[in-house]
Order: sequence, then C-alpha cells, then structure tokens
Amino acid sequence: MTDTRAGATGTAVWGRAATLVPGRDRYLDLLRAIALVRVVTLHTYFEAVWLTVVFPSLGIMFALAGALMARSLDRPTFEVLRNRARRLLLPLWVYALAILGLLALQGWRPPEGDAVGWWLRLMLWFVPIGEFPIPQEASSGIDGAPFAWAELAVIALWYIRAYFWFVLLSPLLLRAFRRLPWVTLFAPLVLCGVLATGEMPVPDAVASVIEDFATFGSCWVLGFAYQRGFLQALPRIATPLVAVLLMAAGLWWASGHPTEEGWDLGEIPLAQALWSFGFCVLLLRISPSWSTFPGPLRLFDGAITLINNRAITIYLWHLPALILTVPVIDQLWAVPALETSVPGLLDSHGLQLALVWLMVGIAILTVGWVEDIAARRPPRLWPSGPPRRTPVPGGTPPRV
Repeated sequence: MTDTRAGATGTAVWGRAATLVPGRDRYLDLLRAIALVRVVTLHTYFEAVWLTVVFPSLGIMFALAGALMARSLDRPTFEVLRNRARRLLLPLWVYALAILGLLALQGWRPPEGDAVGWWLRLMLWFVPIGEFPIPQEASSGIDGAPFAWAELAVIALWYIRAYFWFVLLSPLLLRAFRRLPWVTLFAPLVLCGVLATGEMPVPDAVASVIEDFATFGSCWVLGFAYQRGFLQALPRIATPLVAVLLMAAGLWWASGHPTEEGWDLGEIPLAQALWSFGFCVLLLRISPSWSTFPGPLRLFDGAITLINNRAITIYLWHLPALILTVPVIDQLWAVPALETSVPGLLDSHGLQLALVWLMVGIAILTVGWVEDIAARRPPRLWPSGPPRRTPVPGGTPPRV
C-alpha cells in the first residue's frame, strides 16, 4: 500500500512492507521465547533486577504484539478485535476461575453493604480494563495472611490488562500512525516524560492504565513501524545511533532514580520506556526475518515453537507455579539425602527455577490447549512441532 501522508519518506516507506517474510518470522519467535524465559527467570530470582537492563522483555513483547496486530488489521477491524480478544481472554478466564475458586474456598466473600460493587469489581478479572481485585489482606502485604499468595498470583497481570487496552486502541493508533507516523511513535514517550515530572495529575482510577500506555505505547507502535516497513526504510546508521542515545537517556534517568534493589527498570517507568524503545529499535532494525532457523538454532526449534504456541499459558501460570515451589521444597527438606548429596541444593534458585518450569509444563498439558480453542485451531497437548492444517474448500490454509 502507498500512503504519501506518511511525510517525507512517503511511498518509499510504506512500499517496503511487502519485503517482510510472510507467515511466521522465526526471528520474532526467537525474541518472544527469550523474552518469556527472561520473565520467568526474573520472577524466580527477584533480586536479579539487572535482567531488566540486559533484556527488556516486556517492551519487546509489546513491540512484537504490535507488529502482529498491525498485520492482522489488514482484515476487517471488528473481526480482528473479536479474534484478538478471544485469544487473550479465554486463557485469562480459565486462570481467573482457578484463582477466584481458590480464594472462594478460603472464604473470600463480598463485604457487608457493598456486595454489588464487589461483584462488579470482580468482573475486571474477565474484562481486564482495570486493577484485578484481590482480598484486602493480600493487598496490604500482611505476612501470614490466608490470602497472601493472591498478591503474587496477580502481580504480573498488569501486562494482560495493558495488552487488552492496546488491542482495543490499535485501530485508532494504526490510523494515526498512517497519518502522522513520527508523532504517533513518540507521543507515548513524551507522555511518559511528562508523567515522570509529577506535574500532570492523573486520577487514581486510570493511573495504572495511562502509565502502562505511556511506558510501552511507543514499543507497540514500533511494531506497526516494523510490520509496515517504516522502520526498515529509515537510515541504517542514524537509526541505531538515535536508539543508543535514547537508551543512554534511559540509563541516565535510572541512575538518578534507583530503587532499593538497584536499577529495576520495572519500577522506573521513564527509564523503562526509553531503554525498551531503543533496545527494540536495534533488534527490529537488524531483523534478519528468518523463515527457518539457521545452523545451531535449529536445535531449539521445538522449544521455541512450544513457547510461542503457549505464550499466554506460560505467562499466566508461571506465578502460581512459583508459589507452589515453596511447599514442594519444604517437603523436600524431609529427605536428608538431597541436602547431603548436593549441599545447598534445596536453598538454590536453580532448583526453584527447575520446579517452576516443571509445573509450567504441567500447566501446558492441563490447560494450554485453551489457547488452541481460542485461536480456533485443533487442540494439541504439546505443540512443539509444525501446526496442523485444517483442510478448507479450495485448499487455502486457514489464517492464523
């Protein structure tokens, strides 16, 4: 498609979209797999906040999702929104029913005098447009409270909420990007900078949603720029240089706003926004666009395929898996041979990480097939191989 409204780059920019690899781009699959592995690793090694700098997984995941969304929007808008929402919400609903069911078994009930409001807030677990409600005992952080585990079970669900909002806003964002690409690309970063000054009051009811958009909105729109060929048409030398300068600005801001744990970019929105955006520009600008993995990477083909086919399942269920490692390891202490044969094993993060992935594997086998149902694919228990093709009239493979 040619769009001369894109500014000075005009036809040259939009005309490059057709050069991208059709079907699945294995380079993007690799980035998504690394990003998810990093997320699980950081949540297991909470003190390893330096991982947020080494590989800004969340910004990368939003950029990749934005590219996929831009590609999908070549089809009718309502159909795309319905399909994307279904693929996100069905796995979330299964997760919500499990978590809420456990909370109900523990005795979480509507407070007296606010039953209607309680039930309405509970719907945010199924339509994620705001904060996921949990029992007050959990949100207060009281050690030993019966619901304390719930705080960890929802700590990463902000990503699901942000993803849902980005999906809903994508038709408007893509239209704006076609008309004013530079403004649309950098507006969230500017907003993030304004929010960082504290001079812009934001109502508490929408503060988290606006902060998520400001922090990762430019990464999402960068996915548009990649998929539409805009990024590939930018100067080869100047583009990486600008990306590095933005990353440097992010580190400079982080140096002046460290958390108690250090440079945890997850707790420094402006640093996260600048570093993630620049990092994504570099990764996508050098994108080799593989249709198949080269050389040694083929050894990981099955694992990378599995992670991509079960990305939502892995993201949702790795935190309950982490919670369950605590009682499991407590039971392992009753086996003295484990400690004497491998000193320090039961205290190691390595054992905990291995148990997390073992339980994530169980979750994939148990509920992962919901992602296939949501995508209207034949369900598979362990989708590490090539996807099954459903015959359709005329021999045209189904869209995925």
